[in-house]
Amino acid sequence: MTEQGKCAVAAIQMVSGHDIDANLAEASRLLAGAAQSGAGVAVLPENFAVLSTPKMLSQGRREVDNTGTVRSFLADQAASLGLWIVGGSMPIGARPDGQVISERVRASCLVFDDTGAEVARYDKVHLFDAMVEDDHGQYRESDTFEPGSEVVTVDTPAGVLGLAICYDLRFPELFRALRAKGADWISLPSAFTYATGEAHWHALLRARAIENQVWMVAPGQGGQNAPRRRTYGHSLICDPWGKIVTEMGEGPGLVLAELDRRRLDEVRERMPVWSHRRL
Repeated sequence: MTEQGKCAVAAIQMVSGHDIDANLAEASRLLAGAAQSGAGVAVLPENFAVLSTPKMLSQGRREVDNTGTVRSFLADQAASLGLWIVGGSMPIGARPDGQVISERVRASCLVFDDTGAEVARYDKVHLFDAMVEDDHGQYRESDTFEPGSEVVTVDTPAGVLGLAICYDLRFPELFRALRAKGADWISLPSAFTYATGEAHWHALLRARAIENQVWMVAPGQGGQNAPRRRTYGHSLICDPWGKIVTEMGEGPGLVLAELDRRRLDEVRERMPVWSHRRL
């Protein structure tokens, strides 16, 4: 947090397609907008650069170190804008210890500080293998991705950040673990399908905020990404009481809010649920 206990955080919404260069150009435009709006931290959505499943493996092989196209892009943007960036998710063909993965990749969220240094990495733990009543029908992330296993937090100008990605939202035990590690706020870069988002997006985000008394910053993909793929959007920021303080609909853009430390402390002091736990 800043000395005043506040830091502006931006949740960036995109409608990424299958052209990586076009996706990066759009991300650059929106990150610049976040910096110009006064954000100290900006959070990109899931699959912001690579949306096409067939490209995940090939691009992930190119991202095993910091010379990869997407990793270099994030580092350069953070340094040039003087902005902390939570890099949504991207494919990486190696585990955090550097071991190359033979048949799959990891869905990884990288965090860069305002000098462009990579300061954290979270690999998506819960993979979306589900049947959805939409034009796509069946999703099987485990065919492409290897799950991670680590619970990750990192100190940022907006407080201690807990990292999660999309489908993780349905597993409250991860968010409990992030709060136990000191999280003040949790980012959830997502690409929720329209059908699942319309049904559960707001309810689950508010629940995770309320249960753990944390700020939730949830940027998403929001629009017609491909002929058979429509994402829900509604990127939002939710306070520790479960109040949605800012939200957008579909289409590219961003929402911005100050994560107020005093509000966090007030909610936790007035209803100290953390100390009331019995199980």
